[in-house]
Amino acid sequence: MNWYLDVLKKYAVFNGRARRKEYWMFFLFNVMISIAVAILAVAAGATVLVNIYALAVLIPGIAVAVRRIHDTGRSGWWVLVPIAGLVFLFLDGERTDNKYGPNPKAAEGGIAFKAA
Repeated sequence: MNWYLDVLKKYAVFNGRARRKEYWMFFLFNVMISIAVAILAVAAGATVLVNIYALAVLIPGIAVAVRRIHDTGRSGWWVLVPIAGLVFLFLDGERTDNKYGPNPKAAEGGIAFKAA
């Protein structure tokens, strides 16, 4: 759940890098919460709740996708290209620091690689 909350704390942060794990854990929790909200909304007869939730997480979802693509060393604008953008979300990030920031794995205590 911390992965989901960390993305929400960076609500509209489009700079920097995000690990694959950060992006996909946010995606997973977002899907689970969306299903729960939809079930509750239908039960309560207030389907507008689904739209409110979707709008609330739209900006953080785009922001974490942009940061994820930055981790592969590419411009965040690739998120607008459907197939290519999706492929880049699955790729491993660069092991060294890149122009978008330091390696997020190294920041979390992972193995740090320096550019030669």
